[in-house]
Amino acid sequence: MIRCDTVVYLEKNDEVLMLLRNKKKNDINEGKYIGVGGKIEKTETPYEGAIREVKEETGYTVNSLEYRGLLSFISNNDDIQYIFIFTSSDFSGNEIVCNEGTLEWVKKDKIMSLNIWEGDRYFLEKIVNNDYSPFMIKTIYENDKLVKRIIEI
Repeated sequence: MIRCDTVVYLEKNDEVLMLLRNKKKNDINEGKYIGVGGKIEKTETPYEGAIREVKEETGYTVNSLEYRGLLSFISNNDDIQYIFIFTSSDFSGNEIVCNEGTLEWVKKDKIMSLNIWEGDRYFLEKIVNNDYSPFMIKTIYENDKLVKRIIEI
């Protein structure tokens, strides 16, 4: 199965909004910190899907997004997930309680010490260090273990 998703990292001052996935049963992301986002609907562009997902999961209205890169996530059950990664510091509104997990504003210098997917480390390092060069990464997982990461750009 091929699936297209978005992930957005909202930035404010020296912090990034992270989502600790701890509310869904049988969640592959359980216990991990990730950005907010989700599946792109069939009538949406990645940009539109990212804005919608941020609103649904956080309550914030995103005014503009910065495209950062593409992550190909391949699992040993032959599923392929293409994840369009964005950041934004241009948003407004009030934060809501997220039904996906706990939203936490995390200092940039603490992000790499969180429980994150091993394959996310490369692009999160770029986000933390304000490196806006685009990236394209292919990650291959067997169960929850990263077995290969190819940085294509």
